[in-house]
Amino acid sequence: MTRFEVVRDPLWDNIRLDPEALAVVDTPAVQRLRYVRQLGHAFLVYPGATHSRFEHALGAYHLARRALAQLEEAGDARLDSADRARLKLAALLHDIGHYPFSHALEEAGLPHHEALAALHLAGGELAERLVELGTSVERLLPLIQGSAREPLAGLVSGSLDVDKLDYLSRDAWMCGVPYGVIDVDRLLTSLTVATGTDGRPTLALHEKGLAALESLLFAKYQMYRNVYWHHAVRSATSMFKRLVRGAIAAGRVRPDVVAVATDDGLIHELMDDDPNGLARGLRERRLAKRALDLPAVELPADTPSWPSDDPDLLERVEDRLARDVGLAPGELFLDFPAKSAMLALDLPLVKRDGTVTQLAGPKAAAHLGLPRVAAELYRSARRLRVFVLGEARVDAKRIVELVMMPREAVMRLVSGER
Repeated sequence: MTRFEVVRDPLWDNIRLDPEALAVVDTPAVQRLRYVRQLGHAFLVYPGATHSRFEHALGAYHLARRALAQLEEAGDARLDSADRARLKLAALLHDIGHYPFSHALEEAGLPHHEALAALHLAGGELAERLVELGTSVERLLPLIQGSAREPLAGLVSGSLDVDKLDYLSRDAWMCGVPYGVIDVDRLLTSLTVATGTDGRPTLALHEKGLAALESLLFAKYQMYRNVYWHHAVRSATSMFKRLVRGAIAAGRVRPDVVAVATDDGLIHELMDDDPNGLARGLRERRLAKRALDLPAVELPADTPSWPSDDPDLLERVEDRLARDVGLAPGELFLDFPAKSAMLALDLPLVKRDGTVTQLAGPKAAAHLGLPRVAAELYRSARRLRVFVLGEARVDAKRIVELVMMPREAVMRLVSGER
């Protein structure tokens, strides 16, 4: 008799945990995710946003299970029990290496959570359970890290993966906003397998799912604009990044300890030695206020990437700007988040007559309306902000000129005296 358990979930109702999930779900590495919030500091704005990476992991597992069943029932995939279990486990464990407080610490310059997954899978009780299941870490890890080349790898990491289907639906539900509504059932029943650009079979979408796919892309845009990049969320994220970077630089915490911490555990440790008061400010929701808030549509289209991908340079710029407006280091934050692939697509489309085309680049615009305006939607979601702790006025024109400067020029500038 097959052993399984059913977990009640507010989003998907009943989630069935099959033997491979039951074998790993109670290991310390997976249970840690109960104490890592899915949306970081978003609960400071949306009080219901306290759901965890654990709930999301169960949801991704549930959707992977449904997708695999649908693909096999339709005859699009034939899997042995080991491959089926491995794909479901990859969905369940896709966030196993996640830091506390969402993606803030990746923005702060720490390694991406996909890279840290290897540490959790290589040792400890979770690794032991995987060995007992006969699941090879060497074949599981590429699925989690998005480098696997097998046909159904896109279920775990791709343009239409179960991660996105769950987090967009769950985040909207828990925040109480109407922006993340997706026709998940239609998308799952529209999944198929077709030949990709490299000539290999890969996860694809049937033409009947195009409207649902477009709704997913628009939901993603709306969630970034209204939730993930909400000004107070970004203020808290900026403060948290500076707090942790400062603690690591001063030796008060170690990056390897941060990587396996929980949200409350890390904040508690940071509050024990909080020289600039940032930890207490976050705990008590005393956030930095906006001194500047400009939509990206008012900036030139091709802005340099250094404000979002060079945290060391960004910190130097922030401290020079703080000094210039009469604030102390760590009291001014420049924020211009980027997600250039927000509306990107890369999967085959199977037309009703059986022909296959690629939903990538300009070809997507032939089948969907959204890609035609994707660049402008992305720009309208982004905002350039300066947050300050205290009273200060900043020169908007100067900030825009600074952000538009190439990285090398900014480095020369912050090295000078003015």
